[in-house]
Amino acid sequence: MNVPAQKSSNQKSDGFVRLRREVKGRGGGTVIVISGIPLPAAEIKELSGALKKKCGCGGTVKDGVIEIQGDHRDVLLSELQARGFKVKLAGG
Repeated sequence: MNVPAQKSSNQKSDGFVRLRREVKGRGGGTVIVISGIPLPAAEIKELSGALKKKCGCGGTVKDGVIEIQGDHRDVLLSELQARGFKVKLAGG
């Protein structure tokens, strides 16, 4: 049985993790979207859990992209930098 190869989360990654704030299409709630994480899917899921715990909020992982509920960009920026990632803020 052929199993399709799992998508890598770092498609055309330039080495930067991007934090983007999204409000549109989310019922008025703010969500921080973290993309470009150069880790395998299992480690992205672990990182997501640690970030949600650090912010004290909910979130999810979809296609290698972490979504954190609420506007926690500053906390996420400092936490990701402390873990050794190069981080850029993107969007509003």
